[in-house]
Amino acid sequence: MATPHPTEARFPTVPIEAGHYESFYLKACHPAEPLGVWIRYTVHKRPGALPNGSLWVTLFDRSAQGPRAHKQTLPAPAAAGADWISVGDAAMRPGQARGVIDGADWDLSFTAPEPALFHLPRAWMYRAPLPRTKLLSPAPAARFSGTLRVDGRTVVADGWPGVIGHNWGAQHAERWIWLHGLTEAGDWLDAALGKVKLGRLTTPWVASGALSLDGSRHALGGPGRKLSVEEAPDGCDFLLTGKGIRMSGRVEAPRKDFVGWVYADPDGPEHNTVNCSVADMTLRVERDGAPPRELAVAGAAAYELGMRERDHGIPIQPFPDG
Repeated sequence: MATPHPTEARFPTVPIEAGHYESFYLKACHPAEPLGVWIRYTVHKRPGALPNGSLWVTLFDRSAQGPRAHKQTLPAPAAAGADWISVGDAAMRPGQARGVIDGADWDLSFTAPEPALFHLPRAWMYRAPLPRTKLLSPAPAARFSGTLRVDGRTVVADGWPGVIGHNWGAQHAERWIWLHGLTEAGDWLDAALGKVKLGRLTTPWVASGALSLDGSRHALGGPGRKLSVEEAPDGCDFLLTGKGIRMSGRVEAPRKDFVGWVYADPDGPEHNTVNCSVADMTLRVERDGAPPRELAVAGAAAYELGMRERDHGIPIQPFPDG
């Protein structure tokens, strides 16, 4: 069977008895300042219940005291016509993301010059029960223009680099990390790492994603690939490998520049999730037959950590999930 379309919403066909979550999201950052936005359109469906939709908006500005965040939950999310997803009057569709909630509104256009990135290596893995979380990036190196207003502040984007992502599943990973960085030259990293709970056991870290250098993609992670992770709520050191490639790096930001959210699984358990979409990232890349490369993204990388602990010291936004 063919690889699924990267923007095909799954929630409309989920049986009533099943649980499900799904997210379409964007991250866009100013090309020269530590200023950025992270917007999510999500679906949360508990087993035996109809789905709810939520809109999440965070404006990051490292010159300010901290992120400004808002969220609104509404019934009856949809995916019809040209819309990949709509929640109330807000929608994401080809070339556009728009919406209005209390405290924020946005109208952004985007271009997606590069093909989608499928994190899972086989199409059947997107239909199988395992892994419980599926993820891909419809636009791993997008460009955004338009306006965003948060708490009365208007921000104008003009060719801001960023990403559009899509994930879904019946359960979040036990622990996860998301990394994204896009350099001025157009090289990018888009990677996810997770630990999965299987009964009483939790797996070691498993990675997936890719590094794009000079327009060539290098798959990272997968079974048997070496990796190491030393994570904290405000930063992470990592080593990811693939065929003929070894990449080490660090991503970090001040704690004040992280936003914290509650993420709930469809069956009830919750994670604390912290995200900074204006983080600093440095990478060292070694490839077979090529000299080492050093890459840097200042104030425009994403670092997200999903975890069970609640004593991480980053304030959690006062919005329930589910």
